[in-house]
Amino acid sequence: MSLIAMECVSKIYQTGAVSLVALDGISISIEAGEFLSIMGPSGSGKSTLMNILGCLDVPTSGKYFLDGDDVSKLDRNEQAEVRNRKIGFVFQGFNLLARVNAMQNVELPLIYGGTALATRKAHALNSLQLVGLGDRADHLPSQLSGGQQQRVAIARALVNDPEIILADEPTGNLDSKTSSELMAVFRQLNKDRKITFIMVTHDPEVAQHTDRVIHIRDGKMADDEIRGITSCN
Repeated sequence: MSLIAMECVSKIYQTGAVSLVALDGISISIEAGEFLSIMGPSGSGKSTLMNILGCLDVPTSGKYFLDGDDVSKLDRNEQAEVRNRKIGFVFQGFNLLARVNAMQNVELPLIYGGTALATRKAHALNSLQLVGLGDRADHLPSQLSGGQQQRVAIARALVNDPEIILADEPTGNLDSKTSSELMAVFRQLNKDRKITFIMVTHDPEVAQHTDRVIHIRDGKMADDEIRGITSCN
């Protein structure tokens, strides 16, 4: 059984009489432990696909199975529960709170989950150590480089021990050297902790670091460099 299975997923946004087809019959199977990227031009549907994969949105039609469970029809509370248990997120803009230190930023998902103070501090420190920032736990974001801030964001994504990490343009604000270093961190975590990494990127150099590249164009699968395309016709 695949970790992720999408079957003919479509997403249509309705604005008055106007319908916008963001995704049009996407079928994808992703195995646990894969390290892959999703590429496509602006407006291709890759961000919509990421939102559905991350249980931030539901498809208009089709099915999405995560760990064998059909999550395509969940309400918002059920989606939030799945996200908290299974998925970590890394964003281009880091999304760190400026007035609290690295440790406190990493703790945030555990605070929302009601984890006890001592436990969440231990987990947060462990996550920072996994990304090589155990000695920066008391530093504010302004005292860290862009690459270090993104590592804090990765540590925050790791703190709930997710099965999947979804990264949306995670190297978009970083120079090429720092981007390569960050991809090495992703790869090591994928190897050591068997976390499934799925990242949206427009950068072919970033995509070259991954084992599989899914190309999206006009809401459809344009290419899957590993597994081929499943037709919904």
